[in-house]
Amino acid sequence: MNLQNRIDVLQDLKNYIASNSESWQIAKSRAAVQNGWFTPVFIELAVNNITSLLLNKEKLQQWVAHYHLDDNIKGKNIGIVMAGNIPLVGFHDFLCVFISGHKQTIKLSEKDNVLLKHLVEKLCEWNEACASQIVFADMLKGCDAYIATGSNNTARYFQEYFGKYPNIIRRNRTSVALLTGNETAAELDKLADDIHLYFGLGCRNVTQIFVPKNYDFVPLLRAFDKYKYFEDHNKYKNNYDYQLSIALLNNEFYMTNGSILLIENDSIFSAISQLHYSFYTDAAAVKKALAANNEVQCIVNSSNIAFGQAQQPGLFDYPDGVDTMAFLLSL
Repeated sequence: MNLQNRIDVLQDLKNYIASNSESWQIAKSRAAVQNGWFTPVFIELAVNNITSLLLNKEKLQQWVAHYHLDDNIKGKNIGIVMAGNIPLVGFHDFLCVFISGHKQTIKLSEKDNVLLKHLVEKLCEWNEACASQIVFADMLKGCDAYIATGSNNTARYFQEYFGKYPNIIRRNRTSVALLTGNETAAELDKLADDIHLYFGLGCRNVTQIFVPKNYDFVPLLRAFDKYKYFEDHNKYKNNYDYQLSIALLNNEFYMTNGSILLIENDSIFSAISQLHYSFYTDAAAVKKALAANNEVQCIVNSSNIAFGQAQQPGLFDYPDGVDTMAFLLSL
């Protein structure tokens, strides 16, 4: 397959997703049944972001032009270990390897092993050459380079297994928001999305907010009410009840609207159904500290990533800030 073939077949994929055919509906239903966190609403959100932000032909061509891609690459076999925290979370890695011209061997997470596999099957139906370019495997061996996404714990194993090969190994990351107290109701509404989408399971979800002294939390909690329906989601509600019981047992101060707990804590990582907050007196000092923190994926505020945009990464938004395409082209 040459570069234009790859771009063309990706447009076929985009059109297939948009057509919402019966086979695609069945695949999405299977994914939702397999993983209780993958609700139909959040599957659709992930898929729509992929079609509009990653498979848009004009954006793809601009992306390709930026790296001066051509058909002269000497294709390597790239092993990819994908995460499974949100639907199709590994699609960007898949896309980078595919468009670059390398082959790929993918190890899917058990939590998300339906959607991408189905889409690749379709690619192979439309262009038989895809079958030799994309392979799924339970174990990754004999690859020329590796891209592995996981926790801090799994990263140690990845380093042990893949360390002697060219690699990108990703660890725990999360996102934060820096508020001034002057945010509009519309901005707080969008911040609620940054916090709640995908039940807060993504590395681009805001899990801690920094607020000035005497910050009024009432408008923020009201903005969160759009996600009060999470109370009806069994897995999420179990987490909320557990975290609430811990707060009560520890006699810990908390605020809640009934579906999310706000707790003062300096950790940027928070549990499902919980949002940490910290007070600040010097916003510039907070920005400097966050910029130096390699566990921060996104900083949401009026001057960095806009409210409501955290869960809309584009082609140039690489996880952990490591340029995947530049890595692939360096092999």
